[in-house]
Amino acid sequence: MTTGFTHETLGQRVVFAPAGAAGAVAAEVGRRDARRVMLIAAPAERRLAEQVAGDVPVVAVHDDVRMHVPVEHAQRARAAATEARADLVLSVGGGSTTGLAKAVALTTGLPIVAVPTTYAGSEATPVWGLTSGHEKQTGVDPRVLPASIVYDAALTTSLPVDLSVASGLNAMAHCVDAMWAPHADPLDIALATEGARALATGLPEVVADPGGLDGRQDTLFGAYLAAVAFASAGSGLHHKLCHVLGGRYDLPHAQTHAVVLPHVLALNAPHAPDADRRLAAAFGSDTALGGLEALRTTLDAPRALRDLGMRESDLPGAVAAILPVVPPSNPTPVTEDTMTGLLRRAWEGAPPR
Repeated sequence: MTTGFTHETLGQRVVFAPAGAAGAVAAEVGRRDARRVMLIAAPAERRLAEQVAGDVPVVAVHDDVRMHVPVEHAQRARAAATEARADLVLSVGGGSTTGLAKAVALTTGLPIVAVPTTYAGSEATPVWGLTSGHEKQTGVDPRVLPASIVYDAALTTSLPVDLSVASGLNAMAHCVDAMWAPHADPLDIALATEGARALATGLPEVVADPGGLDGRQDTLFGAYLAAVAFASAGSGLHHKLCHVLGGRYDLPHAQTHAVVLPHVLALNAPHAPDADRRLAAAFGSDTALGGLEALRTTLDAPRALRDLGMRESDLPGAVAAILPVVPPSNPTPVTEDTMTGLLRRAWEGAPPR
């Protein structure tokens, strides 16, 4: 039986356009009556982005994209948008590219049309993040929520399998965290459950047939549901932890989420039986952790933070930085000892427990 709750639905157009991104993007830009578009894409995706934007009035192309959106990169992008007198930002790429577009929108108010090429999910949330020094600051602002998203599975086929796996497990982390995040409600949980099911179906197909569209389409759909659930539920322990690790130690975003996820699930599932049951059903397993670990084995997912560049000497500082940001609503109480053990196992690549 569902109890009383309040849920805020975000206003955003979402277009799934298999093998039809260019036409869909032109239509979405036209709906905004934009005449001076700033295109943001990382150097590796610039050619693809220009093809997607072929029928769009682009007046500036900005490719100064970096992971975790350093403040100085955000400032340069904002200046470029002002100089170009842009009236819309078109982002084509992964989470870092979308994040930079959000940084521009945060101070300029320009609308965003986002075209994801990974499964990061940033395009469906009003969450922004900026890194200064070794600290990553995040916030929520309706100005950074893209006005439109165009999803085209064909644009993800160039994403290597290992990055597809990491990005997809990053999306899975949105589903898992939405089960117990501070503002989670029954709609978030329903979206997260179906998102986990779609990701668990799609990701093995991506690994088995990297050039196929069916698995990538399911994975994109799951990533969108996951992001919508996360946007409403807020950041739980997993995301708080990963934001600290990414900001302080410049670890790769998706891979860090992929490594840490089973350890947070192992910690919280025993004290969140409904979430455990729902996720287990989504994975087709007896337990959520068992299902996730079986999926990770199938996907040959990354397993150790030390493989991503984190040093053993970083662990005490990471624990000290994470403890103050642990959500009070986390299902399992978090102490210095439990967090030390969790991070130690994630660093070593040991089995979660």
